[in-house]
Amino acid sequence: MKNYPKMLTTPPGPKGKAIIEQDEKYTSTSYIKEYPLVVNRGEGTMIEDVDGNRFLDFMAGIAVTTTGHSHPKVVAAIKRASEKFLHICPTDFYYPSFSTLAKKMAEIAPGNSPKKVFLGNSGTEAIEAAIKLTRYNTRRSRLISFFGAFHGRSMGALSLTASKMKQRQHFSPFLPGVTHVPYGYCYRCPYNLTYPSCNLYCVNVLEEEYFAKMVPPDDVAAVFVEPIQGEGGYIAPPLDYHQRLKQICEKYGILYVADEVQSGMGRTGHWFASEIFGVEPDVVCVAKGIASGMPISAMIAKSEVMTWPAGSHGSTFGGNPVACEAAIATIELVEDHLMANAREVGDYFMTQLKLMMDRHRLIGDVRGYGLMIGIEFVRDRVTKEKAKEETEEIVQLAFRKGLLLLGCGENIIRIAPPLIVDKEDADAGLSILDEVLAEVESKRYAAV
Repeated sequence: MKNYPKMLTTPPGPKGKAIIEQDEKYTSTSYIKEYPLVVNRGEGTMIEDVDGNRFLDFMAGIAVTTTGHSHPKVVAAIKRASEKFLHICPTDFYYPSFSTLAKKMAEIAPGNSPKKVFLGNSGTEAIEAAIKLTRYNTRRSRLISFFGAFHGRSMGALSLTASKMKQRQHFSPFLPGVTHVPYGYCYRCPYNLTYPSCNLYCVNVLEEEYFAKMVPPDDVAAVFVEPIQGEGGYIAPPLDYHQRLKQICEKYGILYVADEVQSGMGRTGHWFASEIFGVEPDVVCVAKGIASGMPISAMIAKSEVMTWPAGSHGSTFGGNPVACEAAIATIELVEDHLMANAREVGDYFMTQLKLMMDRHRLIGDVRGYGLMIGIEFVRDRVTKEKAKEETEEIVQLAFRKGLLLLGCGENIIRIAPPLIVDKEDADAGLSILDEVLAEVESKRYAAV
């Protein structure tokens, strides 16, 4: 029996409250703070707060702590690297871990084409690099993204983002020449059609309507797309969706950029979600789970696309030597057994969640691959009315019972634990979720 979840106080306890009070006094008002979790330490799939409460982690720092919290192999790699040197600007000089990591990232990237890698600090930076590279390579300026997309918060990446209004409000003007189109969200088809009889109209509309009437295709440098939408709601389109999208891109000489910031590094049971859909992107953007919590990102492009000259892009801190060593250790662990574990335990989660649907009418849909699973909550399965308030209540109740969850979209909760999660963890977390859903439904449907 594991020693978590274990709640000693109602969070936040007295120590937590003091830190929250200090935080609110001195930190930016832009931070969200999903719930009052004040972390003291982490180990594996366990998070302990400053008051001694122990939580089961099903959100992994937003799909970041791939190998769990403070994995011994990753910690050892960080210690070894930090004892050598902490920094030497990778834009101007060489060091072994930088080139080793670049080689590994190029080798695991989807497809067989030769690849080259640019290392940065964050997913947003990877997207910014991809915007610049695709414009440089094609000598075109326009970009296409999708409703529900989240590509980051810096101005170029934010121009592609269309997830939540508060992320964009009062920050305009954005990067010109960006067009957003509906995503392949079959549970809530924007065109009220049904797959497969729809013949992928949500993809074909790009050519039939947008290119015909609004967006000259020979002006478009790239399509930026998440193989599985993350912040938009853990939305997995049909298996042939991305293949058709890639075909259209190739027809018009448009580069296909896969944002795998949240879906990459073994989370779906594959190195990258693009592999599930049988697509080789021209450019892949990766971050979050690369180094188990150390800040690093990668923009991986086909060698034939990585055509910009020396000095056209760089980074002082991107590919930091300590972060590189953590990433190398992470890749080795994922390759050794964690990717297989993501498939096995992910299948177990899906089976149990499908069974849970029979007991809880709030669950409208369960979807995903590996340990990237979305649970969509609705007030009515026929009308699919979004259970927004109930979703937030589920997250907060679970937190107070020792289970860390995060929402995405308006009415979806993601299951995205560290890839070391086992079936015992899954049962413990699902038991709490089951209990929470029963409580929420007893209030919601009491008068029905």
